[in-house]
Amino acid sequence: MTISVPTSHTAVTVPEVMAALKYSRSKVYDLIRSGALPSYTEGRARRIPLDALRTYMNDRLEEAA
Repeated sequence: MTISVPTSHTAVTVPEVMAALKYSRSKVYDLIRSGALPSYTEGRARRIPLDALRTYMNDRLEEAA
């Protein structure tokens, strides 16, 4: 299964995380608020480091195994 996350970026937007994980906007913001998905703001835009997204996905895979 391939996940469509831009590989040329170092950080992704909330809509890109939503598309990659098939999560709702509120679920992504819940993950951000809980600290499970680290993020930062650049002006008014919320960004999630691509490494943080990969770490989150790997952690979920390990839990499922």
